[in-house]
Amino acid sequence: MTYTGKRGMSFENTITYANNVYLNKGVAVINKRPTPVKVTKSKGTRVLSGFFEEKSTVDFDGVYKGRAIYFEAKSTKNDTRFDLKNIHKHQVDYMYETQKAGALCFFLIEFRGAREVFLVPFDFIHHYVVNADRGGRKSIPREDFNYYSAGLVEAKNGVPLDYLSIVEALLCQSDRQ
Repeated sequence: MTYTGKRGMSFENTITYANNVYLNKGVAVINKRPTPVKVTKSKGTRVLSGFFEEKSTVDFDGVYKGRAIYFEAKSTKNDTRFDLKNIHKHQVDYMYETQKAGALCFFLIEFRGAREVFLVPFDFIHHYVVNADRGGRKSIPREDFNYYSAGLVEAKNGVPLDYLSIVEALLCQSDRQ
């Protein structure tokens, strides 16, 4: 089991909790991006109806050690593969552009049944998406995450999903190149 903190919370809520721990420790500022909604009917502060105005970009963005980071959180019930249909074209396009501009982009992918979360660099996902667009497989085999992801995210340092320890390793690796 890779993380146990805050059982019963959704995956994104667990990430938000981790981000609050990072903020309180003065380690990083990472925010959950809201999906833009156009309110069509409300009563006081309650929204009664509305619709999504535009496609969102990514789930989270922020700054760690002076470096912009952007990432998407995805969860799957399937323990043998991650279906690429869970990733939208506008998300891939946005991450491609932000990474090209110098940001560190990645996915946090949760295999719910196994209670495992992997930090997956954008380039790894992009490779599979491009191949799928060319007629290749439409999913990533679970075992590929063991070999090609940046790492298994674990609970440590008082953080239920300490993904920044893997980000740190990625930054050190890129500084050496």
